[in-house]
Amino acid sequence: MVQLPSLSQPQIHNEQLRSPIQALLRSDASPSERQQTLAQIRQQLQDWGSLEFSTLENGLFPAAAVSGETEYTGYDSIWVRDNIHVAHAHWVMGEADRGKTEGTGSTAGPSAAAVKTVTTLMDYFQRHRDRFDAIIAGQADANEPMNRPHIRFNGQDLCEIDQKWAHAQNDALGYFLWLYSKLALAGAIRVDESATEMLGRFVAYFDVIRYWADADSGHWEEARKIEASSIGAVVAGLEQLRILTDQTANIFSSANFASIFDRVQIVRLIQKGHDALAKILPLECNQPEPLHRRYDGALLFLIYPLKVVQPAMAQQILDNVADHLQGDYGIKRYLNDSFWAPDYKSKADEGDRTADVSDDSSWRDALLTPGGEAQWCIFDPIVSVIYGQRYQVSGAAEDLAKQLEYLGRALGQVTAADCPVGAHKCPELYYSEAGQYVPNDSTPLLWTQANLAVAIVMAERSFTLS
Repeated sequence: MVQLPSLSQPQIHNEQLRSPIQALLRSDASPSERQQTLAQIRQQLQDWGSLEFSTLENGLFPAAAVSGETEYTGYDSIWVRDNIHVAHAHWVMGEADRGKTEGTGSTAGPSAAAVKTVTTLMDYFQRHRDRFDAIIAGQADANEPMNRPHIRFNGQDLCEIDQKWAHAQNDALGYFLWLYSKLALAGAIRVDESATEMLGRFVAYFDVIRYWADADSGHWEEARKIEASSIGAVVAGLEQLRILTDQTANIFSSANFASIFDRVQIVRLIQKGHDALAKILPLECNQPEPLHRRYDGALLFLIYPLKVVQPAMAQQILDNVADHLQGDYGIKRYLNDSFWAPDYKSKADEGDRTADVSDDSSWRDALLTPGGEAQWCIFDPIVSVIYGQRYQVSGAAEDLAKQLEYLGRALGQVTAADCPVGAHKCPELYYSEAGQYVPNDSTPLLWTQANLAVAIVMAERSFTLS
Protein backbone atom coordinates (compact mmCIF):
# COMPACT_ATOMS: atom_id res chain seq x y z
CA MET A 1 0.00 0.00 0.00
CA VAL A 2 1.34 3.41 -1.02
CA GLN A 3 1.49 5.87 1.88
CA LEU A 4 0.38 9.33 0.75
CA PRO A 5 1.15 12.77 2.13
CA SER A 6 -1.68 14.94 3.36
CA LEU A 7 -3.82 16.01 0.41
CA SER A 8 -5.25 19.50 -0.01
CA GLN A 9 -9.04 19.75 -0.04
CA PRO A 10 -10.64 21.34 -3.13
CA GLN A 11 -13.60 23.62 -3.55
CA ILE A 12 -16.65 21.33 -3.71
CA HIS A 13 -19.81 22.80 -5.21
CA ASN A 14 -22.07 19.75 -4.95
CA GLU A 15 -22.90 18.84 -1.36
CA GLN A 16 -23.78 15.25 -2.28
CA LEU A 17 -20.23 14.76 -3.54
CA ARG A 18 -18.54 16.40 -0.57
CA SER A 19 -18.21 13.33 1.66
CA PRO A 20 -17.10 10.89 -1.07
CA ILE A 21 -14.54 13.36 -2.47
CA GLN A 22 -13.15 13.94 1.01
CA ALA A 23 -13.01 10.17 1.56
CA LEU A 24 -11.22 9.71 -1.74
CA LEU A 25 -8.57 12.23 -0.64
CA ARG A 26 -7.92 10.75 2.78
CA SER A 27 -4.19 10.13 2.94
CA ASP A 28 -4.69 6.96 5.01
CA ALA A 29 -7.36 5.41 2.76
CA SER A 30 -6.53 1.95 1.45
CA PRO A 31 -6.59 1.17 -2.29
CA SER A 32 -9.76 -0.88 -1.84
CA GLU A 33 -11.43 1.97 0.05
CA ARG A 34 -10.51 4.37 -2.76
CA GLN A 35 -11.82 1.94 -5.35
CA GLN A 36 -15.11 1.65 -3.52
CA THR A 37 -15.40 5.41 -3.07
CA LEU A 38 -14.64 6.13 -6.72
CA ALA A 39 -17.17 3.49 -7.77
CA GLN A 40 -19.72 5.28 -5.59
CA ILE A 41 -18.86 8.61 -7.21
CA ARG A 42 -19.03 7.13 -10.70
CA GLN A 43 -22.43 5.60 -9.97
CA GLN A 44 -23.72 8.91 -8.61
CA LEU A 45 -22.54 10.75 -11.73
CA GLN A 46 -24.21 8.10 -13.90
CA ASP A 47 -27.47 8.38 -11.97
CA TRP A 48 -27.41 12.15 -12.49
CA GLY A 49 -26.49 11.85 -16.16
CA SER A 50 -23.44 14.03 -15.51
CA LEU A 51 -21.36 12.14 -18.08
CA GLU A 52 -24.05 11.61 -20.71
CA PHE A 53 -23.02 13.03 -24.07
CA SER A 54 -25.46 14.81 -26.37
CA THR A 55 -24.82 13.19 -29.74
CA LEU A 56 -26.15 13.76 -33.24
CA GLU A 57 -27.24 10.75 -35.29
CA ASN A 58 -24.08 10.99 -37.36
CA GLY A 59 -21.91 10.65 -34.25
CA LEU A 60 -20.85 14.28 -33.88
CA PHE A 61 -20.99 16.10 -30.57
CA PRO A 62 -22.14 19.70 -30.07
CA ALA A 63 -19.79 21.74 -27.90
CA ALA A 64 -22.39 21.93 -25.13
CA ALA A 65 -25.91 20.82 -24.38
CA VAL A 66 -27.76 24.10 -24.95
CA SER A 67 -31.24 25.20 -23.94
CA GLY A 68 -33.37 28.04 -25.19
CA GLU A 69 -31.67 30.38 -22.74
CA THR A 70 -28.15 29.37 -23.77
CA GLU A 71 -28.68 28.92 -27.49
CA TYR A 72 -27.10 32.35 -27.98
CA THR A 73 -23.68 30.83 -27.18
CA GLY A 74 -23.63 29.00 -30.51
CA TYR A 75 -22.33 25.95 -28.66
CA ASP A 76 -24.79 23.72 -30.49
CA SER A 77 -22.34 23.94 -33.39
CA ILE A 78 -19.64 21.37 -34.07
CA TRP A 79 -16.01 22.17 -33.30
CA VAL A 80 -13.45 19.75 -34.73
CA ARG A 81 -11.15 20.13 -31.70
CA ASP A 82 -13.86 19.44 -29.13
CA ASN A 83 -15.09 16.43 -31.07
CA ILE A 84 -11.63 14.91 -31.14
CA HIS A 85 -11.21 15.29 -27.39
CA VAL A 86 -14.66 13.80 -26.77
CA ALA A 87 -14.12 10.98 -29.26
CA HIS A 88 -10.73 10.19 -27.75
CA ALA A 89 -12.32 9.99 -24.30
CA HIS A 90 -14.80 7.46 -25.67
CA TRP A 91 -11.93 5.46 -27.12
CA VAL A 92 -10.17 5.45 -23.73
CA MET A 93 -13.39 4.39 -22.00
CA GLY A 94 -13.74 1.64 -24.60
CA GLU A 95 -10.20 0.48 -23.91
CA ALA A 96 -11.07 0.21 -20.22
CA ASP A 97 -14.15 -1.86 -21.07
CA ARG A 98 -12.21 -4.11 -23.45
CA GLY A 99 -9.58 -4.70 -20.81
CA LYS A 100 -12.23 -6.36 -18.65
CA THR A 101 -13.30 -8.85 -21.33
CA GLU A 102 -11.75 -11.37 -23.66
CA GLY A 103 -12.94 -9.57 -26.76
CA THR A 104 -10.21 -6.95 -26.75
CA GLY A 105 -10.58 -6.34 -30.47
CA SER A 106 -14.20 -5.25 -30.18
CA THR A 107 -15.21 -1.71 -31.05
CA ALA A 108 -18.63 -1.80 -29.42
CA GLY A 109 -19.93 0.83 -27.02
CA PRO A 110 -17.70 3.88 -26.44
CA SER A 111 -15.15 2.66 -28.99
CA ALA A 112 -17.79 2.52 -31.69
CA ALA A 113 -18.86 6.06 -30.79
CA ALA A 114 -15.28 7.26 -31.23
CA VAL A 115 -14.99 5.61 -34.64
CA LYS A 116 -18.32 7.06 -35.77
CA THR A 117 -17.27 10.58 -34.77
CA VAL A 118 -13.94 10.39 -36.56
CA THR A 119 -15.31 8.85 -39.75
CA THR A 120 -18.03 11.52 -39.93
CA LEU A 121 -15.36 14.19 -39.54
CA MET A 122 -13.49 12.57 -42.43
CA ASP A 123 -16.72 12.80 -44.47
CA TYR A 124 -16.92 16.49 -43.58
CA PHE A 125 -13.36 17.21 -44.67
CA GLN A 126 -13.84 15.27 -47.90
CA ARG A 127 -16.98 17.24 -48.66
CA HIS A 128 -15.02 20.49 -48.29
CA ARG A 129 -11.68 19.32 -49.69
CA ASP A 130 -11.72 22.20 -52.14
CA ARG A 131 -10.54 24.46 -49.31
CA PHE A 132 -7.42 22.34 -48.93
CA ASP A 133 -6.93 22.13 -52.69
CA ALA A 134 -7.23 25.87 -53.28
CA ILE A 135 -4.60 26.71 -50.67
CA ILE A 136 -2.29 23.90 -51.75
CA ALA A 137 -2.51 25.11 -55.35
CA GLY A 138 -1.94 28.74 -54.36
CA GLN A 139 -5.38 29.74 -55.61
CA ALA A 140 -6.60 30.97 -52.21
CA ASP A 141 -4.87 33.21 -49.70
CA ALA A 142 -4.20 31.27 -46.48
CA ASN A 143 -3.81 34.59 -44.64
CA GLU A 144 -7.58 34.98 -44.91
CA PRO A 145 -9.06 32.69 -42.20
CA MET A 146 -12.33 32.19 -44.06
CA ASN A 147 -10.37 30.56 -46.90
CA ARG A 148 -9.00 27.92 -44.57
CA PRO A 149 -10.71 24.59 -43.78
CA HIS A 150 -13.55 25.46 -41.44
CA ILE A 151 -13.16 24.00 -37.98
CA ARG A 152 -16.65 24.99 -36.78
CA PHE A 153 -19.70 23.91 -38.79
CA ASN A 154 -23.29 22.70 -38.80
CA GLY A 155 -23.28 19.11 -37.62
CA GLN A 156 -26.73 18.26 -38.92
CA ASP A 157 -25.86 18.61 -42.60
CA LEU A 158 -22.05 18.98 -42.49
CA CYS A 159 -22.41 22.39 -44.10
CA GLU A 160 -20.29 25.41 -43.33
CA ILE A 161 -21.74 28.20 -41.22
CA ASP A 162 -22.09 31.51 -43.03
CA GLN A 163 -20.46 33.57 -40.32
CA LYS A 164 -17.03 35.16 -40.05
CA TRP A 165 -14.92 32.97 -37.78
CA ALA A 166 -11.28 32.42 -36.78
CA HIS A 167 -10.86 29.26 -38.87
CA ALA A 168 -7.06 29.48 -38.92
CA GLN A 169 -6.68 26.74 -36.31
CA ASN A 170 -3.92 24.29 -37.13
CA ASP A 171 -4.34 22.52 -33.80
CA ALA A 172 -7.84 21.35 -34.76
CA LEU A 173 -6.58 19.85 -38.03
CA GLY A 174 -3.61 18.26 -36.25
CA TYR A 175 -5.92 16.71 -33.64
CA PHE A 176 -8.06 15.16 -36.36
CA LEU A 177 -5.08 13.70 -38.20
CA TRP A 178 -3.76 12.35 -34.89
CA LEU A 179 -6.90 10.50 -33.80
CA TYR A 180 -7.91 9.29 -37.26
CA SER A 181 -4.47 7.77 -37.74
CA LYS A 182 -4.50 6.36 -34.19
CA LEU A 183 -7.81 4.56 -34.74
CA ALA A 184 -6.68 3.30 -38.13
CA LEU A 185 -3.54 1.90 -36.50
CA ALA A 186 -5.74 0.10 -33.97
CA GLY A 187 -7.62 -1.54 -36.85
CA ALA A 188 -10.85 0.28 -35.98
CA ILE A 189 -10.88 2.13 -39.34
CA ARG A 190 -10.16 0.71 -42.76
CA VAL A 191 -8.72 3.55 -44.81
CA ASP A 192 -10.16 3.54 -48.34
CA GLU A 193 -8.72 5.31 -51.37
CA SER A 194 -10.68 8.54 -50.95
CA ALA A 195 -9.70 8.77 -47.28
CA THR A 196 -6.07 8.07 -48.22
CA GLU A 197 -6.13 10.96 -50.66
CA MET A 198 -7.68 13.21 -48.01
CA LEU A 199 -4.93 12.36 -45.54
CA GLY A 200 -2.44 13.29 -48.24
CA ARG A 201 -4.11 16.69 -48.50
CA PHE A 202 -3.46 17.32 -44.82
CA VAL A 203 0.25 16.70 -45.35
CA ALA A 204 0.44 18.97 -48.38
CA TYR A 205 -1.61 21.65 -46.64
CA PHE A 206 0.63 21.72 -43.56
CA ASP A 207 3.64 21.97 -45.86
CA VAL A 208 2.27 24.84 -47.95
CA ILE A 209 1.20 26.97 -44.97
CA ARG A 210 4.53 26.20 -43.20
CA TYR A 211 2.67 25.22 -40.06
CA TRP A 212 5.81 25.39 -37.92
CA ALA A 213 5.95 29.18 -38.50
CA ASP A 214 2.28 29.85 -39.23
CA ALA A 215 0.36 32.30 -37.06
CA ASP A 216 -2.98 30.73 -36.22
CA SER A 217 -5.80 31.40 -33.74
CA GLY A 218 -5.21 28.13 -31.91
CA HIS A 219 -7.18 26.48 -29.13
CA TRP A 220 -8.80 29.71 -27.93
CA GLU A 221 -9.69 31.17 -31.35
CA GLU A 222 -8.19 34.55 -30.65
CA ALA A 223 -5.41 36.78 -32.03
CA ARG A 224 -3.22 34.91 -34.49
CA LYS A 225 0.32 34.07 -33.36
CA ILE A 226 2.86 31.27 -33.66
CA GLU A 227 1.75 28.94 -30.88
CA ALA A 228 3.52 25.90 -29.46
CA SER A 229 0.21 24.21 -28.65
CA SER A 230 -0.85 24.35 -32.30
CA ILE A 231 2.53 23.24 -33.65
CA GLY A 232 2.57 20.35 -31.20
CA ALA A 233 -0.87 19.15 -32.27
CA VAL A 234 0.25 19.02 -35.89
CA VAL A 235 3.45 17.22 -34.93
CA ALA A 236 1.36 14.61 -33.08
CA GLY A 237 -0.88 14.13 -36.11
CA LEU A 238 2.03 13.78 -38.53
CA GLU A 239 3.83 11.35 -36.23
CA GLN A 240 0.79 9.09 -36.07
CA LEU A 241 0.40 9.31 -39.84
CA ARG A 242 4.06 8.37 -40.31
CA ILE A 243 3.53 5.24 -38.22
CA LEU A 244 0.37 4.53 -40.17
CA THR A 245 2.11 4.73 -43.53
CA ASP A 246 4.71 2.23 -42.28
CA GLN A 247 1.92 -0.32 -41.84
CA THR A 248 0.07 0.22 -45.08
CA ALA A 249 -0.32 -3.43 -45.98
CA ASN A 250 -2.76 -4.03 -43.14
CA ILE A 251 -4.55 -0.70 -43.05
CA PHE A 252 -4.84 0.95 -46.45
CA SER A 253 -7.21 -0.47 -49.03
CA SER A 254 -5.93 1.99 -51.62
CA ALA A 255 -3.54 0.52 -54.17
CA ASN A 256 -1.84 3.84 -54.85
CA PHE A 257 -1.02 5.01 -51.33
CA ALA A 258 2.67 5.07 -52.23
CA SER A 259 2.01 7.79 -54.77
CA ILE A 260 0.10 9.83 -52.20
CA PHE A 261 2.43 9.67 -49.22
CA ASP A 262 6.01 10.85 -49.41
CA ARG A 263 7.51 9.51 -46.20
CA VAL A 264 10.52 11.80 -46.55
CA GLN A 265 8.16 14.78 -46.69
CA ILE A 266 6.30 13.65 -43.57
CA VAL A 267 9.55 13.12 -41.65
CA ARG A 268 10.79 16.54 -42.76
CA LEU A 269 7.59 18.22 -41.60
CA ILE A 270 7.77 16.46 -38.23
CA GLN A 271 11.33 17.67 -37.75
CA LYS A 272 10.32 21.23 -38.67
CA GLY A 273 7.73 21.09 -35.90
CA HIS A 274 10.12 19.69 -33.31
CA ASP A 275 12.70 22.33 -34.20
CA ALA A 276 10.10 25.07 -33.72
CA LEU A 277 8.95 23.61 -30.40
CA ALA A 278 12.54 23.51 -29.16
CA LYS A 279 12.77 27.27 -29.72
CA ILE A 280 9.41 28.14 -28.12
CA LEU A 281 8.71 25.76 -25.24
CA PRO A 282 8.00 26.02 -22.38
CA LEU A 283 6.41 29.23 -23.65
CA GLU A 284 3.25 29.19 -25.70
CA CYS A 285 4.47 32.04 -27.93
CA ASN A 286 7.87 33.74 -27.98
CA GLN A 287 6.95 36.53 -30.36
CA PRO A 288 7.21 40.12 -29.05
CA GLU A 289 4.40 41.76 -27.11
CA PRO A 290 1.45 41.90 -27.37
CA LEU A 291 1.54 38.33 -28.75
CA HIS A 292 4.13 36.99 -26.31
CA ARG A 293 2.67 34.39 -23.93
CA ARG A 294 4.67 32.59 -21.28
CA TYR A 295 1.95 30.39 -19.75
CA ASP A 296 -1.02 28.68 -21.39
CA GLY A 297 -3.18 25.76 -20.29
CA ALA A 298 -3.32 24.45 -23.86
CA LEU A 299 0.27 23.27 -23.46
CA LEU A 300 -1.02 20.56 -21.11
CA PHE A 301 -2.48 18.77 -24.12
CA LEU A 302 1.02 18.33 -25.54
CA ILE A 303 1.63 16.08 -22.51
CA TYR A 304 -1.73 14.30 -22.66
CA PRO A 305 -3.25 13.11 -24.85
CA LEU A 306 -0.76 14.06 -27.60
CA LYS A 307 2.48 12.99 -25.86
CA VAL A 308 4.86 15.12 -27.92
CA VAL A 309 7.08 16.53 -25.14
CA GLN A 310 9.77 14.83 -23.07
CA PRO A 311 9.38 14.33 -19.28
CA ALA A 312 11.55 17.30 -18.24
CA MET A 313 9.61 19.69 -20.46
CA ALA A 314 6.32 18.16 -19.33
CA GLN A 315 7.24 18.87 -15.70
CA GLN A 316 8.14 22.46 -16.53
CA ILE A 317 4.76 22.96 -18.19
CA LEU A 318 2.99 21.39 -15.20
CA ASP A 319 4.91 23.59 -12.77
CA ASN A 320 4.12 26.73 -14.78
CA VAL A 321 0.42 25.90 -14.81
CA ALA A 322 0.36 25.17 -11.06
CA ASP A 323 2.37 28.27 -10.14
CA HIS A 324 0.81 30.83 -12.46
CA LEU A 325 -2.60 29.66 -13.77
CA GLN A 326 -4.13 27.48 -11.08
CA GLY A 327 -6.91 29.00 -9.01
CA ASP A 328 -9.29 27.81 -6.33
CA TYR A 329 -12.09 26.99 -8.78
CA GLY A 330 -10.20 25.79 -11.86
CA ILE A 331 -7.26 26.71 -14.05
CA LYS A 332 -6.99 29.87 -16.14
CA ARG A 333 -6.36 29.50 -19.85
CA TYR A 334 -3.71 32.23 -19.68
CA LEU A 335 -2.99 35.41 -17.77
CA ASN A 336 -5.12 38.43 -18.74
CA ASP A 337 -7.74 36.24 -20.42
CA SER A 338 -10.85 38.42 -20.66
CA PHE A 339 -13.33 35.73 -21.82
CA TRP A 340 -16.00 35.62 -19.13
CA ALA A 341 -14.33 38.42 -17.20
CA PRO A 342 -15.97 39.42 -13.90
CA ASP A 343 -19.69 40.26 -14.24
CA TYR A 344 -19.54 39.26 -17.91
CA LYS A 345 -23.27 38.63 -18.25
CA SER A 346 -24.17 42.08 -17.03
CA LYS A 347 -21.45 43.87 -19.00
CA ALA A 348 -21.57 42.02 -22.35
CA ASP A 349 -24.64 41.53 -24.51
CA GLU A 350 -25.56 37.98 -25.53
CA GLY A 351 -24.46 38.59 -29.09
CA ASP A 352 -21.01 39.68 -27.94
CA ARG A 353 -20.24 37.10 -25.27
CA THR A 354 -19.03 34.38 -27.66
CA ALA A 355 -18.31 36.57 -30.68
CA ASP A 356 -15.18 36.27 -32.82
CA VAL A 357 -12.51 38.51 -31.29
CA SER A 358 -9.56 37.26 -33.35
CA ASP A 359 -9.19 40.67 -35.02
CA ASP A 360 -9.89 42.91 -32.02
CA SER A 361 -10.51 41.93 -28.40
CA SER A 362 -9.99 45.40 -26.95
CA TRP A 363 -13.64 45.87 -25.93
CA ARG A 364 -13.57 42.58 -24.05
CA ASP A 365 -10.15 43.16 -22.51
CA ALA A 366 -11.46 46.40 -21.02
CA LEU A 367 -13.83 44.31 -18.86
CA LEU A 368 -11.04 42.43 -17.10
CA THR A 369 -9.93 43.38 -13.62
CA PRO A 370 -6.54 42.21 -12.25
CA GLY A 371 -6.70 38.55 -11.26
CA GLY A 372 -10.25 38.25 -12.52
CA GLU A 373 -9.66 35.67 -15.24
CA ALA A 374 -12.22 32.87 -15.53
CA GLN A 375 -11.05 29.49 -14.20
CA TRP A 376 -11.67 26.60 -16.56
CA CYS A 377 -12.77 23.05 -15.80
CA ILE A 378 -11.13 21.22 -18.74
CA PHE A 379 -7.62 21.27 -17.28
CA ASP A 380 -7.74 19.74 -13.80
CA PRO A 381 -8.81 16.29 -15.05
CA ILE A 382 -6.02 16.35 -17.64
CA VAL A 383 -3.42 17.15 -14.97
CA SER A 384 -4.83 14.24 -12.95
CA VAL A 385 -4.42 11.92 -15.95
CA ILE A 386 -0.84 13.08 -16.51
CA TYR A 387 0.17 12.33 -12.93
CA GLY A 388 -1.81 9.08 -13.03
CA GLN A 389 0.10 7.81 -16.05
CA ARG A 390 3.32 8.84 -14.36
CA TYR A 391 2.37 6.96 -11.17
CA GLN A 392 1.55 3.82 -13.14
CA VAL A 393 5.20 3.77 -14.26
CA SER A 394 6.96 5.21 -11.20
CA GLY A 395 4.86 3.88 -8.34
CA ALA A 396 5.84 7.08 -6.52
CA ALA A 397 3.53 8.28 -3.74
CA GLU A 398 3.88 11.91 -4.80
CA ASP A 399 2.58 11.10 -8.29
CA LEU A 400 -0.47 9.29 -6.91
CA ALA A 401 -1.05 12.17 -4.52
CA LYS A 402 -1.05 14.67 -7.38
CA GLN A 403 -3.37 12.45 -9.40
CA LEU A 404 -5.85 12.34 -6.54
CA GLU A 405 -5.51 16.03 -5.75
CA TYR A 406 -6.43 17.11 -9.27
CA LEU A 407 -9.14 14.47 -9.58
CA GLY A 408 -10.66 15.89 -6.42
CA ARG A 409 -10.53 19.40 -7.90
CA ALA A 410 -12.21 18.16 -11.10
CA LEU A 411 -14.98 16.34 -9.22
CA GLY A 412 -15.46 19.37 -7.00
CA GLN A 413 -16.32 21.43 -10.09
CA VAL A 414 -19.54 19.46 -10.74
CA THR A 415 -22.39 21.89 -10.18
CA ALA A 416 -24.66 21.96 -7.15
CA ALA A 417 -28.20 20.62 -7.05
CA ASP A 418 -29.61 24.16 -7.13
CA CYS A 419 -27.24 25.59 -9.75
CA PRO A 420 -29.17 27.97 -12.07
CA VAL A 421 -27.39 26.73 -15.21
CA GLY A 422 -27.98 23.08 -14.42
CA ALA A 423 -27.71 20.63 -11.55
CA HIS A 424 -24.93 18.03 -11.40
CA LYS A 425 -23.26 19.28 -14.61
CA CYS A 426 -19.68 19.75 -15.82
CA PRO A 427 -19.17 23.45 -16.62
CA GLU A 428 -16.90 25.10 -19.13
CA LEU A 429 -15.61 27.46 -16.47
CA TYR A 430 -16.26 29.36 -13.26
CA TYR A 431 -16.23 33.16 -13.40
CA SER A 432 -16.85 35.94 -10.91
CA GLU A 433 -20.43 37.22 -10.88
CA ALA A 434 -21.25 39.78 -8.15
CA GLY A 435 -18.20 38.60 -6.24
CA GLN A 436 -19.12 34.89 -6.35
CA TYR A 437 -17.54 32.30 -8.63
CA VAL A 438 -20.32 30.61 -10.61
CA PRO A 439 -20.48 28.42 -13.73
CA ASN A 440 -20.98 30.18 -17.05
CA ASP A 441 -23.80 29.49 -19.48
CA SER A 442 -21.91 26.85 -21.51
CA THR A 443 -22.87 24.19 -18.99
CA PRO A 444 -22.57 21.29 -19.47
CA LEU A 445 -19.51 21.44 -21.72
CA LEU A 446 -18.89 18.08 -23.35
CA TRP A 447 -15.12 18.63 -23.45
CA THR A 448 -15.12 18.92 -19.64
CA GLN A 449 -17.23 15.77 -19.34
CA ALA A 450 -14.82 13.91 -21.61
CA ASN A 451 -11.75 14.90 -19.63
CA LEU A 452 -13.39 14.00 -16.32
CA ALA A 453 -14.42 10.60 -17.68
CA VAL A 454 -10.81 9.87 -18.69
CA ALA A 455 -9.54 11.04 -15.28
CA ILE A 456 -11.89 8.58 -13.57
CA VAL A 457 -10.72 5.72 -15.80
CA MET A 458 -7.08 6.59 -15.08
CA ALA A 459 -7.73 6.68 -11.33
CA GLU A 460 -9.33 3.25 -11.48
CA ARG A 461 -6.19 1.95 -13.16
CA SER A 462 -3.95 3.50 -10.53
CA PHE A 463 -5.97 2.09 -7.65
CA THR A 464 -5.44 -1.44 -8.94
CA LEU A 465 -1.67 -0.83 -8.63
CA SER A 466 -1.60 0.89 -5.22
